[in-house]
Amino acid sequence: MRALSPDDLIAAIPVATRRADARLLLERFARATGESATVWGSSIIAFGSYHYRYASGREGDAPAAGFAARASTLVVYVPDRLDAHADALARLGAYRAGKGCLYLKSLADIDLDVLIDIVTTASDRVKAGSAIHGAGGASA
Repeated sequence: MRALSPDDLIAAIPVATRRADARLLLERFARATGESATVWGSSIIAFGSYHYRYASGREGDAPAAGFAARASTLVVYVPDRLDAHADALARLGAYRAGKGCLYLKSLADIDLDVLIDIVTTASDRVKAGSAIHGAGGASA
C-alpha cells in the first residue's frame, strides 16, 4: 500500500474552503521552512523534524513545523512555547491556543504573514536546538 502524500491528504478534505486553506499553507510552509512536506502520523502535514529529550529521559522526534486540517479548524503546530511568540500572536488575528497549537477557523481571519513568521521562527529554533519543546516543557 502506498503511503499517503500531503496532496492526497488535502484532496480528501471535504470542505472546499478548508482544502484551499490547506493548499495555501502547504505552499507557504514549504517556502518558509525550505523543507518538503511529508505526512506525519495519519493527518499532520509536516515540514522537517527535530529531536527532543525531556528531563525524565523520554525522547523522540517531532515535526519542526506542521499543520492539520480538522473538521472545524486548521491546527498549526508550534513546536516551541507559544509564549515565545507573544508579540506576534498579538498581531495574528482570530485564533484559539492550545499547549503547542494554534486553532484557526479560517486563514481569512488571520494575518498569514504573521503566522508564517511564527512558524519559521519556531522551526528554526527547534532545528537549532535552542528552544523549549512546547508540548511538555522539555529541552530540545
